[in-house]
Amino acid sequence: MSAFVPSRTSRTDSTSPSGEKGEPHGPPERRRRFHLAGADVSASISVFLIALPLSLGIALATGAPLQAGLVAAAVGGLVAGRFGGSPLQVSGPAAGLTVVTADLIQQYGWRTTCAITVMAGLAQLGLAYLRVARSALAVSPAIVHGMLAGIGITIAVAQLHIVLGGSPHSSVVDNVRELPSQLADIHPAALSMSALTLVVLLAWPRIPGAAGRLLRKIPAALAAVATATAVAAFAGLNLPRVDLPSWSNHALVGLPEGPVLGLIAAVLTITLVGSVESLLSSVATDKLASARRDTMPVPRADLDKELRGQGMANIVSGSLGGLPITGVAVRSTANVRAGAVSRNSTMLHGFWIIIASLLLVPVLDLIPLAALAALVMAIGIQMVSINHIRSVTRHREVLVYAVTTVGVVFFGVLEGVGIGIAVAVGVALHRLARTRITHEEREGVHHVRIRGQLTFLAVPRLTRALHQVPNGSEAVVELDGSFMDHAAYETLQDWQDAHAARGGKAELTGRSGPLAVTAHGKGRRSGEADHSCCGPWTPWRNHSCAPERTELAGTHQLASGISAFQRNTAPLVRSELARLAREGQRPQQLFLTCADSRLVTSMITSSGPGDLFVVRNVGNLVPLPGAESGDDSVAAAIEYAVDVLRVQSITVCGHSGCGAMQALLNTPPGEADSPLRRWLRHGQASLQRMAADEHAWPRLAGRQPADAVEQLCLTNVVQQLTHLRQHPAVARGIAEGRLELHGMYFHVGEAQAYLLAEPERLFDRVAAVTSDEEESSPAKKGSLPAEKESPQAVGSSAG
Repeated sequence: MSAFVPSRTSRTDSTSPSGEKGEPHGPPERRRRFHLAGADVSASISVFLIALPLSLGIALATGAPLQAGLVAAAVGGLVAGRFGGSPLQVSGPAAGLTVVTADLIQQYGWRTTCAITVMAGLAQLGLAYLRVARSALAVSPAIVHGMLAGIGITIAVAQLHIVLGGSPHSSVVDNVRELPSQLADIHPAALSMSALTLVVLLAWPRIPGAAGRLLRKIPAALAAVATATAVAAFAGLNLPRVDLPSWSNHALVGLPEGPVLGLIAAVLTITLVGSVESLLSSVATDKLASARRDTMPVPRADLDKELRGQGMANIVSGSLGGLPITGVAVRSTANVRAGAVSRNSTMLHGFWIIIASLLLVPVLDLIPLAALAALVMAIGIQMVSINHIRSVTRHREVLVYAVTTVGVVFFGVLEGVGIGIAVAVGVALHRLARTRITHEEREGVHHVRIRGQLTFLAVPRLTRALHQVPNGSEAVVELDGSFMDHAAYETLQDWQDAHAARGGKAELTGRSGPLAVTAHGKGRRSGEADHSCCGPWTPWRNHSCAPERTELAGTHQLASGISAFQRNTAPLVRSELARLAREGQRPQQLFLTCADSRLVTSMITSSGPGDLFVVRNVGNLVPLPGAESGDDSVAAAIEYAVDVLRVQSITVCGHSGCGAMQALLNTPPGEADSPLRRWLRHGQASLQRMAADEHAWPRLAGRQPADAVEQLCLTNVVQQLTHLRQHPAVARGIAEGRLELHGMYFHVGEAQAYLLAEPERLFDRVAAVTSDEEESSPAKKGSLPAEKESPQAVGSSAG
């Protein structure tokens, strides 16, 4: 992660003279000068090649004129790209609105559907004026994922009829009911072209070798449709094909006709679904762009401005007879990964769409409809994401997801989302009211355990449990929840004061405890200097909590810690560990660090079971291949992690006060041989690197290394990354573009992590961010590399 120093040509996140955020600063003449980066040109071509077949396929799926998809793609690129607040997001016709648009066309006709699109755009402008865009992010991901899954199922079932050579029906129920008769009347030519399209679509990203890397520069969607078109043309197959009429006959917007309430519901549906999908896609694109190591970073998305751009695009698209427009995940991801640096890429892709619509009509007319149907069916299937299902299962929101999906399939998008919201609210209220309070006595100590949210609804049960604690006794109140309201807080505080006044001892433990009561009964707010409650730790010898128990040693100490785990932690992680036991491990990172007992990897990375594949040794050393001296353990772990577990990144983490680095500095050559000395020879390269060139030393952001030991700790991280690149498995992973290497330094005394920004060799301090900032903003510079997440994972639709 490279450090970024703003310059005159760099775009920043500050406010421009026009009042908009994220626009370039500088003299007026510099702002007026138009500059087109080569990266934007190449990225626009990549996006155009994806957008062209998808736009035609989505228009086919809705039953709209095929030209309407091209109009929407061009307007999405030019208008939303120019006036939107997310510079790298690509807008156009999206699969997420396919079902809604198809229903509107069947119910009201095409011209009225265009009018509804215009009115939805006006509604989006109104929402942007009210600055409520960020509130759309409050929608539960389970609802968004369920909505997309329902839409995907509806699309896939409908397009299956075209794949088989027939025509889709008006609803999922009708399509399923008529499927047996359609299977009895299969059209072999249509089915063969659809099958060919799907085979190419799935196999294209998996072509191996150098030829595969070259071919993968062509988007899979384009390759699949082009292959099917070429085969159908050379074979002379008699198939329904794309039929683009003359633009002079293109149908434009008309006056809306139909019941007022129905039209209002239609406008509301297009507005809400399109806005939520666009904003979630914008946030995801923002995070994806911020993770790149650009020399010229892209400004953060302005969500209200993005909503305004979407509204303007829908007004123009509807007026010109185009489909409704949203931000689109697949095209936005392709734009970012192709290296786009500004909104010029998005706008250029719209320009290429216009050129193709005018000059390539004879070529487009050769495309079989079965190929487009197979493409859209694949998109629909992908919208039922296994990753989404795993995520909602992990967060116990399967009911919300399932109800939303079923509601969208059987009742419609707006109705399904409404049902999902109602169920989500009910689940939240149920969890809020469901608090388990138990009392038990163990070895003379009374334990009152509270599991769940502690609100006024649970105060009567809390009071009954507390009254079971005898006066003058020792008591422990264990809070296992994340929220406590004022009524519950005062109840606990009053009881603690009264219990202490009667000679009792009380201790409050858990994440949510606002008070800690000492052995003398004096109340103290948590966070003050007191070790009666040590959070995740039990009283082992090496920390300052519970000094009266430091006589524990050996097996007794270990058994005490294990017992605390079984009592407090095991019930919370048992279901997750059971899932991992069934599914096996799939860590995303290999974390190679020192064996120092002060370095707790799961704590400093906030990771859990199954997240990190950890390798620890003295000095976080990576022996060069062939230099292991009979110990292949590190090389074996690296090979297993990269080739078998397929980790996406490797992090080498050093730390302050490393005893191995002190030994390297202080041990004279020729010292008596021992296992430790033989192992530390693998660190001699770090010592030589530090002695070679003082100007190339790695450094810390904000300060100089404290001494030679800290300087060697930093240099050792950089040197071990060099050793890592020499391992064959790592070299292959980097060459294939599926593996990244990262350096990290943890200062124990400061409890501060630093991440290496290459090639500057600067260790950047990792800033603390709140959970709200993590949700609403791009990944911060210097943050740990997260699992790469496509925009679909945050709620955008495929396509």
